[in-house]
Amino acid sequence: MTVRMTAEQDAMLTKLAAEWGVSKNEAIVRAVEAASREDSTDAAFMDAYEHVSGKYRDALDRLGSV
Repeated sequence: MTVRMTAEQDAMLTKLAAEWGVSKNEAIVRAVEAASREDSTDAAFMDAYEHVSGKYRDALDRLGSV
C-alpha cells in the first residue's frame, strides 16, 4: 500500500511514530484504529442520547426551565 501525503503530513507522522517508538506504518495503523474506536463511541453516545432524550423529554424540558 502506498500512502500519499504532503511533506507537512509526513513530518507529523514521523514525529508521531518517534513519540510512540514505532514505525510510520505502525503509527498509521494505530491512528486508524483509534479513529475507528472514537467514531464507534460517538455513534453509541448519540444513540443513547436520542433514546434518553426522547423517553424523558418532558422531564428534561422542565429541568431546563428551572
